[in-house]
Amino acid sequence: MLQAALFDMDGVIVDNRDAHLRAFEHFAARHGVTDFDARTLLPCFGSTNAVIMARLFGRDDLPADEVERFSREKEEIYRELYDPIMRPAEGLVDLLEALRAAGMRIAVGSSAPRINVDFVLERCGIASYFDAVASGSEIARSKPDPEVYLLAARKLGVDPHDCVVFEDAFVGLEAARRAGAKAVAIASTFPRELIEARGDYDLLIDGFPGLTVADLQRLWA
Repeated sequence: MLQAALFDMDGVIVDNRDAHLRAFEHFAARHGVTDFDARTLLPCFGSTNAVIMARLFGRDDLPADEVERFSREKEEIYRELYDPIMRPAEGLVDLLEALRAAGMRIAVGSSAPRINVDFVLERCGIASYFDAVASGSEIARSKPDPEVYLLAARKLGVDPHDCVVFEDAFVGLEAARRAGAKAVAIASTFPRELIEARGDYDLLIDGFPGLTVADLQRLWA
């Protein structure tokens, strides 16, 4: 039965796909990566920066300290670009209020570094809704490994099988499945038709408006 809701952040709590794409373009230009189309990174969205940087530079052997330095630089660019226009996804706050009223526990399960999670939750004024945060800063294995969602459930003190996960990325939906949670796919980062073709979800929505706790509870029916 439904006891907790786990939210991915990028593309779910905030619709920030384009801000990340622009940030990667700025970053690539700084580092002389030519003929670069940031959209080629979309299949990696939902993964940690280590995975994405390997794809961007075409190398699997980047030293850990270099990956960390590159990641900090790119995320600084992203925060600068996104800060002036950031806002919660439409309907999110209403859903968070409804989950709270129903006594549900709520957490973030994101591959993003903790500094980005705090940045979004605080600037959007929604940090108080979340009982726990599991971020890319705390995990060893990127989505589609379920580690981040297992960690989020553990921090909430609930069984992953009693959790619903909100995800926009294919690697995240697989991670939710592998964690044993129900998966709600949001057609924000990827077109609805593409998500339907993959079929790895329990419920597919275009956004949060109109979604109720009862809709989520029926996933266990």
